[in-house]
Amino acid sequence: MNPIDQAKQLLLMASKDMRAMDLMILPESIDDEIFGFHAQQAVEKALKAWITAIGGSYGHIHDLRVLLLTLRELGCDIERFRHLVMLNPFAAQLRYEPLETVDEPLDRPALRAQVQEFYNHVQAVLSLKDSKP
Repeated sequence: MNPIDQAKQLLLMASKDMRAMDLMILPESIDDEIFGFHAQQAVEKALKAWITAIGGSYGHIHDLRVLLLTLRELGCDIERFRHLVMLNPFAAQLRYEPLETVDEPLDRPALRAQVQEFYNHVQAVLSLKDSKP
């Protein structure tokens, strides 16, 4: 599979996590840990799609900070997406332990919009790469 097709496949999988987020948008539907996990997964897969599309590699990693730094090292402007590293705890830590009761609940619509903005950016990168001979 060529890098662009692989990146498209990763982005497709990210869209499935985003659909799951849509089904969980109401706080009473499911706990924040589960919603946050799908947000983290969507961003992780989109980051990997971006890296793949521009010819980079990422190994076996799930840390959004490391993936963003990989993009920066490849010459990409990641500044407007740096805040997404706040999802890192949802990848592992919060899969096995609950959020503390003192934590504020996730603003699900705002987080969903941030994930969508990032997804759209990566989709645009793929479109540009796909249209070049």
